[in-house]
Amino acid sequence: MQISYGKLVRDRIPEIIQAEGHKAVTRVLDEESYRTALLEKLAEEAHEARQAPVGQLAAELADVLEVLRAIAQAHGLPWDDILAVAALKRTECGAFQDRIFLEYVEQSG
Repeated sequence: MQISYGKLVRDRIPEIIQAEGHKAVTRVLDEESYRTALLEKLAEEAHEARQAPVGQLAAELADVLEVLRAIAQAHGLPWDDILAVAALKRTECGAFQDRIFLEYVEQSG
């Protein structure tokens, strides 16, 4: 029986699959395909975090974080630089602590 996945996986997943007595067929992506696959993986992991029960949320957010770190590295962006930009945006626009939900904007003139 063959189960198709067609997605980027963590580095040790093929080893784990083999340890379970199965055969993982893999390939190594070129840089452009890797960057695209990482963005697809981010959407997948964000969706899983959105659907996760509270007890599994930390694990799903850890997956999102790992993908974010890989995206940064794949684009040559130091993690400290991203944290600095996040701090600047937090200062300029705020965070999400006040739970503000924008319904609409009435434009004048």
